[in-house]
Amino acid sequence: MSRVDDELTKALEESETIAKTEPAYGVSVESPSPKRKGNRGLLAALLVMVIGILSLVFLSFKNAAVYAYQVDQAVKEQTKLTGRNIKVQGILTRGTLVRRDQPCEYRFTVESKGVKLPVRLPACVVPDTFRDVPGMDTEVTATGTLTAAGHFEATHVMAKCPSKYEMRDRAEKGERAPHLQMQTTTSL
Repeated sequence: MSRVDDELTKALEESETIAKTEPAYGVSVESPSPKRKGNRGLLAALLVMVIGILSLVFLSFKNAAVYAYQVDQAVKEQTKLTGRNIKVQGILTRGTLVRRDQPCEYRFTVESKGVKLPVRLPACVVPDTFRDVPGMDTEVTATGTLTAAGHFEATHVMAKCPSKYEMRDRAEKGERAPHLQMQTTTSL
């Protein structure tokens, strides 16, 4: 055997002797720590908190959703939708927009597929685009609740502006911008 082989064999024997008598660096031979039980308790507490937060979120948003219905759908499903917060969409029925000063409120009718729904909006101000303009349909979206009496109590109203292409076509025919004409409302 060569001298290198002898040295390797001797080094191997020494390392085996040391390994048997002393533990490896960084490895402890102690019994399992009692921290394991604390980790389980922490995990259980976090799990309970996550379940609580998720249930709170899902239960809170259950009644917060606002669904949009066309007027004919809302009237058809009136018993199911009564008292729920919904949006109704339709066309303003010409000549029905009425404003009352004391107390401030607007009353009008919206329709869809021939079905009409009276709307009451207790507000003094409505959007500028919400006008009863002759010869022009005004698309309306009202948010509120459907009553058992068959009318809609609105809390908010939005009116869609006519498209710029419709306005351009009307201007080419010589018509003045109909959306800028005077608002035609009557008072109660």
